[in-house]
Amino acid sequence: MNKKNLFASLGLVFLFACNEQNIVDDAGDAELKSAKAGSESIAFTLSGTVDIGNLGAAEISAFDPSTNKLFVVNNDGGSKIDVVDLTDPTNPEFVESIDISMYGGGVNSVDVKNGLLAAAIAANIKTDNGKVVVFETTGYVEIATVEVGALPDMVTFTPDGRYILSANEGEPNDSYTIDPIGTISIVSVEKSFAVTTLDFSAFEPQQAALKLKGLRIFGKDASFAQDIEPEYITVSQNSKTAWVSLQENNAIAEIDINSETIVKILPLGFKNYSLSQNFIDPSNEDGGVNFGSWPVYGMYQPDGITVISHGNVPFVFTANEGDSRDYDGFSEEVRIKDILLDTEKFLDAATLQKKQNLGRLNITATLGDFDGDDDYDELYSYGARSFSIWNGLTGKQIYDSGNFLDRTAVLEGSYDDARSDDKGVEPETVVIGRVGNKNLLFVGMERADAVAVYDVTNPVKPKYLQWLKCGDAPEGIIFISAEESPVGKSLLVVSSENDGVVTVFTTN
Repeated sequence: MNKKNLFASLGLVFLFACNEQNIVDDAGDAELKSAKAGSESIAFTLSGTVDIGNLGAAEISAFDPSTNKLFVVNNDGGSKIDVVDLTDPTNPEFVESIDISMYGGGVNSVDVKNGLLAAAIAANIKTDNGKVVVFETTGYVEIATVEVGALPDMVTFTPDGRYILSANEGEPNDSYTIDPIGTISIVSVEKSFAVTTLDFSAFEPQQAALKLKGLRIFGKDASFAQDIEPEYITVSQNSKTAWVSLQENNAIAEIDINSETIVKILPLGFKNYSLSQNFIDPSNEDGGVNFGSWPVYGMYQPDGITVISHGNVPFVFTANEGDSRDYDGFSEEVRIKDILLDTEKFLDAATLQKKQNLGRLNITATLGDFDGDDDYDELYSYGARSFSIWNGLTGKQIYDSGNFLDRTAVLEGSYDDARSDDKGVEPETVVIGRVGNKNLLFVGMERADAVAVYDVTNPVKPKYLQWLKCGDAPEGIIFISAEESPVGKSLLVVSSENDGVVTVFTTN
């Protein structure tokens, strides 16, 4: 049987292979789970863990409710997707691995929908076009393999399951002699996995205006389309619109899925660290954690993003991790101690450049010298050490968590002062899940080894709830609703890339 016919058969089985008794049983189960969900607590506690390897072993996970299987990216010494049985969240068990090595250089992301597992796989040479490979989640039979752009970094299904979207980062090679364009691929599941790949070249005439609003275009000899690097995708609940983080470019983009067009680029601007709500500790050599006012700006540079609608407005949440381009052929990184400061703008330049003050802080060399005289008039560091909420239509900032994550990490004993000169707690990803009648936000922090939980039922006024400690360097978070959970309670699954530990939390 060919792949197309096999997929059709699987779809028919998935949709229709249930008798009247099964339908009644499913309805009863759904009613029972719904009742449990309505009464469950919004507090989470540790349920269980599973260790699948070492560095690079547990970056991203996806859950299949029809089989209770968790699919976890594992690039520790190879390229594979590990399968974990999550039937008992107190004892998640490794089952087997799906070998991905034949498809390319490494699997970067996975997602699951309607019994299908999609994997984003980079080429052996990362500047070549990569692949999205689709498997069925029971026997792991390959359904389709399609070519997408260079370095597919994140893959996701739309909520209705009709499309698979891939953010193709298009990073340059180390010598910066090859720089592929950054793209978004839209794969139509119902049209035999036909692929449309979009790039950002149409926005080049807007470059000057977008840069004035905070967009960064700065790569070595790069065109506008080459310089854009899509990182992460979120999709509206109605499956019509997607938002894509452009991390190095300090922006997000809006995508119309049905018309397969990039609608707009929304630059995110900069964060002022001299304001009291934004105070930071910029040094790892100042004898401890010391927050203060400093004449520095942060570039938001989001990694993970998510969206929820409220009052017909899409609210886009961003984890403001920050990232730099640091290659043999081009590097933007510099410490403040190693640059010239404009002494008219920085009257106390010598004091600021001491290691216990701003001297150790990493900034970009591509911004700040506005008059072209080889000294810096302003200073721009990586990331914003926070999460933010934006109007997904206009790009207006609705909320920013200021320095709350850094300060709370200190109180929880989770703050790594060695990262003060870089990006603080380094928020990596954000996920929203509904527990009972509340919408909860989960913020994973790579350097704090923790997840912060907020009530965002009113997204204009987030309420902090809880701090969950997890494995080393959480990279991926998934929320499993009570309705889809094997135990009728909401689950939070956190995948940590530095120690290969997958941590499962459950509601009380």
